[in-house]
Amino acid sequence: MEKLIEILTDLHPDVDFATEEGLVDNGILDSLDIVTLITEINDKFDVSIPAEEIIPENFNSAAALMALIEKLDEE
Repeated sequence: MEKLIEILTDLHPDVDFATEEGLVDNGILDSLDIVTLITEINDKFDVSIPAEEIIPENFNSAAALMALIEKLDEE
């Protein structure tokens, strides 16, 4: 989770990613941020996020993103 928080903090240093649960819904992450996130996650976690998983629910919080990464890592 630390690596993920670090990636997110690099995008938006002013956001508390440990507690924020509306990253997409509240407009904190935009489409460019999500593309950057997908690239960074692929590089750092060695998982590929398929198009069908690119939905707001998976990107609304660090916990949701971590759950997605762990799920993809098991596949």
